[in-house]
Amino acid sequence: MNRIEFALVPAKAADVPTLSEDGQSLAIAVDGTPLIDLARRAELDDARADGQPQLAGGYANLLYLDRICWPSRHFLDQPALVWFGDGDTVVAGCTCGDYGCWPLCVQIEVTHEHVVWRDFRNGHRTNWDLSALGPFVFDRTEYEAALRRATPARETASS
Repeated sequence: MNRIEFALVPAKAADVPTLSEDGQSLAIAVDGTPLIDLARRAELDDARADGQPQLAGGYANLLYLDRICWPSRHFLDQPALVWFGDGDTVVAGCTCGDYGCWPLCVQIEVTHEHVVWRDFRNGHRTNWDLSALGPFVFDRTEYEAALRRATPARETASS
């Protein structure tokens, strides 16, 4: 059984062209390793074969927290950010801040006991073989608890 962590981390406007001010992004780690690093390892051979090794793992944490963080079911059975439209879920995006510019997608299967991430794909390099990335099987109770821990503070209206 794998372990997943969702964490809110700083997103600096100086580093993300689509941000007008500093904010937060959602980082994902599997078994203690950032998902982006795992993707880099899985993509490197194909990126080298394409003559563009710098593209391997060239993802950033997702913005759009209001659409993807709890209580959204984006990481469960109702993806808010998709690319292929076949049930895929975008789990990382481009370093420019636009998830569609360089999306990392996965199929997420939800059962009563487990959440499974399988069949990872890059939105623009569908010929790359990402079979070394996953499948990951998570305990559903622990998975949903991890999602809840990464809930951004909601602004409340003052009286």
